[in-house]
Amino acid sequence: MLRYLRIKNLATIEEVEIELSAGFTILTGETGAGKSIIIDAIKLLLGEKASPDLIRTGKDEASIEGVFNLETGEQLPPEFDLDGDHQLFLQRTISSQGLTKAYANGVLIPLKKLRELGERLIDIYGQNDHIFLLDLSNHLKFLDDWAGAADLRERVRQSAGKIKALSREKSDLENRQKDRAQRLDFINFQIKEIEEAGLAPGEEEELLQERSILKNAEKIAGLVNSAIDLAYESEDSLMAGLKKIETITAELATYFPELSNSGKQLDDFSIFLKELANTLIELRDKYAPSPGRLEEIEDRLSQLDRLKRKYGSNLEEVLEHLNQIKQEKLSLEVSEGKQTELEQAISQALIDYRLAAQELSELRRRRAKDLEQLLVKELGQLAMSRARFKVEFKLYQPDAHDLSTIRETGSEEAEFLLSPNPGEELRPLRRIASGGELSRIMLAFKVLGQASDPGKTMIFDEIDSGIGGKTADFLARKLKQLARNQQVVCITHLPQIASAANHHFLIEKKTEKDRTYTLVKRLKESERPEEIARLISGSRLTEASLQIARELLEQNLANH
Repeated sequence: MLRYLRIKNLATIEEVEIELSAGFTILTGETGAGKSIIIDAIKLLLGEKASPDLIRTGKDEASIEGVFNLETGEQLPPEFDLDGDHQLFLQRTISSQGLTKAYANGVLIPLKKLRELGERLIDIYGQNDHIFLLDLSNHLKFLDDWAGAADLRERVRQSAGKIKALSREKSDLENRQKDRAQRLDFINFQIKEIEEAGLAPGEEEELLQERSILKNAEKIAGLVNSAIDLAYESEDSLMAGLKKIETITAELATYFPELSNSGKQLDDFSIFLKELANTLIELRDKYAPSPGRLEEIEDRLSQLDRLKRKYGSNLEEVLEHLNQIKQEKLSLEVSEGKQTELEQAISQALIDYRLAAQELSELRRRRAKDLEQLLVKELGQLAMSRARFKVEFKLYQPDAHDLSTIRETGSEEAEFLLSPNPGEELRPLRRIASGGELSRIMLAFKVLGQASDPGKTMIFDEIDSGIGGKTADFLARKLKQLARNQQVVCITHLPQIASAANHHFLIEKKTEKDRTYTLVKRLKESERPEEIARLISGSRLTEASLQIARELLEQNLANH
């Protein structure tokens, strides 16, 4: 129950405080006095989107505060706790820079959490909310919400989503299958071409080096022959000179013992020269001019260049491409098995969907009968005692080959049918009901919905639009009855409804020093007749209208 509301710097409101009570509270005032601002403030407190344009001119920030009395914490999400007085304090601020903050019991919370709290605490029904009954898509959702089918409906939604996801995957696979044979032929050609080339990492570098040597074979041969002559073959070669030095140093060693080790060092150098000479001879023989081998290398390098132009900038990338297309080939070869798996998964998902949809359908049809009976009873108390009401279902047979039949809301649509008067056949509510009838039907729906959630505060914003006479009396009686079990707040222009309330607030607008102010005043019992008389006769009060107002209030007091 909303016990306290404080609004500061919002539109024409500079600052107002409203202390609310249990039972039936009414708000009245001239058109444009600011009644809608009160409702807008409550909506902002409950998390509705805010705009800096709402801030009072000349102020930097608007704020709305509310205190709720809750007997238990059942209305709250698990992360929120009540204080010792069973109170919940909510606050919302909007800055001129567009920054908005929300608090619950002094703790900063995301706006999403504020909206979640608001949905649990207050239900606001405006004068145009009944229009939603004209949209067929809302009928099924209303029935599900009233029937408590949210969990089951979510299960159906998830099952439908799974079928659609699997079907899309299967469709994508089938589209790829159309080009499968052609793609496989192309991949097999590439694999064969690369594998037959017998590529080896580093091969290209080795071939380039060998080609460079073969192209310069004559020059290299001349250099090698010269080196061999100098080292080994000519009469004045290093090897011949080395032997002479060995002989001389051996004789000198008989005189100079320190030269005795030089013979071993000269032997080591002699061995090195022999090995060098052998290596040079091998290189001369190996890389002798060979036009045939050079042609082979050129052909091989040309083959490698063709592969690189097709599959990569170097041989490593060509080999990586080979691995990739081998994987793709494997994927294409097993796709037929994957298609079978998807078909089996879709079949199982369809079974699960049908079971969940059937369970949801049975719950809907069972609860629809209860709704029909209870709603007719409620309409009887709203001057529609001869009305008949029915929920009609249109079935859709789920078919995995036609995804339009896999509906996230289940295997049917629901439509509300109404016969407002005796002798008239049941027809779609969206086609035949008048505005006044829709308002009463919507109120009846609200009453039924609140039976399962009595802790909510119900706010009715001018739902009496287009209603008068006996219908207004019935509407006042219903609101009063509803307020016996929960808090009801109503903005009205009808004296019948205003006089039925337990508590009465007057919303007024005044201008001082070129500034407009909206004020809220709680009327005493002695002040109420004048305001109700204004609702009867307008700004020109008469003794007759005052007398009618007093009689309405006395009748209301007698029925308390």
